[in-house]
Amino acid sequence: MIAYLLRKIGYALAVMLGIVVVVFFLFNILPVDPARMTMGQRADVQSLQAVRKEFGLDKSLPVQFAYYINDLSAIGIHANTPEEQQRYHYARLFPVSKTEVLALKWPYLRRSYQTHKDVAQLLIDVIPNTLILATASMLFAIIIGVFMGVMSAVHQNSWIDKFSISLSILGISAPSFFAGIIIAWIFGFVLSKYTGLNMSGSLYNYDPFRGEVLNLRNLVLPVLTLGLRPLAIIVQLTRNAMLDVLGQDYIRTARAKGLGRNAIIYRHALKNALNPVITAIANWFASLLAGSFFVEYVFGYNGLGKTTVDALENSDFPVIMGAILFIAFIFVVINILVDFVYVWIDPRVKLA
Repeated sequence: MIAYLLRKIGYALAVMLGIVVVVFFLFNILPVDPARMTMGQRADVQSLQAVRKEFGLDKSLPVQFAYYINDLSAIGIHANTPEEQQRYHYARLFPVSKTEVLALKWPYLRRSYQTHKDVAQLLIDVIPNTLILATASMLFAIIIGVFMGVMSAVHQNSWIDKFSISLSILGISAPSFFAGIIIAWIFGFVLSKYTGLNMSGSLYNYDPFRGEVLNLRNLVLPVLTLGLRPLAIIVQLTRNAMLDVLGQDYIRTARAKGLGRNAIIYRHALKNALNPVITAIANWFASLLAGSFFVEYVFGYNGLGKTTVDALENSDFPVIMGAILFIAFIFVVINILVDFVYVWIDPRVKLA
């Protein structure tokens, strides 16, 4: 188990390193001056030089990449000064020279060109909203999708089966950004008098007397939009897996022994049919974090997606790069966790 986990962590680090390389060189070949973006068009020469020195922009591209890796790594070499300690919030391990120390720290994603705030802090402020949206969308898709898939398989070729298949095809066919516009217009504008829902709004509203106020109504339409495609996939996967399992010999044996219908379906058939569904759930949960970009923008939902789209409009590359690395990290972690969930769900699967 330990050897398998260490091997998976090694693969994960290799994948993350590849993503860091692609992200760094992709955004560093674009014709944008980070110093100008940070200080503004009227900045003096000395200010621009100071910013370029801070980010290592006065060095060659390979050296800049080495600085970037040093910023992202949990253990790095940094100057032993109060300014560096305040910027990186590192814990000194031991000195490597008279002016530098080997330090333990959180990954430093640098500063936003526009707000001059730490990118990590900007992402921390909005990531919880996106995680809530993605989790709620996934729960909606799992509960409704698995139920409809089971009902479709149990009532094969009935109107329930045809309705479920039609709904899943519609969900797969409609892109999230298009579905978001239609859903916002119908339920947030045309039927808003009856639904009480708004076309746009974030999870928290600001009240001048009470401060931030939780508004769960603004979560309904984004959850419905974001959950449609995974729901459609889960319906079809559950239906196909259940049909395959229900034809197995052990199911016929259970029926012959007089086991109840619900016990056969939910205790035996469904559990063994969940493997492909778990794969889809894991991949889709990570995809929802990336797929929420346009949904959040359509509904004006303040999350990781809207923040990244706003950063794209302003060429705020550190924010974009930080968001991409965070999503990649989520994908890697979820793929590792899925392997262990397989063993828990199906004892026939062994970690090798």
